[in-house]
Amino acid sequence: MADTAERTVQPVRTDRRAVRHPATDLFGEVPSSTRHPLVAAAMVLPLAAFLAVAFGGWDAVVLQASSVAGMLGH
Repeated sequence: MADTAERTVQPVRTDRRAVRHPATDLFGEVPSSTRHPLVAAAMVLPLAAFLAVAFGGWDAVVLQASSVAGMLGH
């Protein structure tokens, strides 16, 4: 019964350059895989502010910010 023996499946390799992305068709450039730091900050800051207010950590945030401002001389 060699015909019914379990066969191993080889993974299929795809060429990343061959895969087209919708943004490539519109703008002619391949989108990067990393996010700009300002975009990342804009995404995380509202959540951080909400968590600080929700859990009562706003005073600690203000204290840390004023300490940093004092060290910078502002």
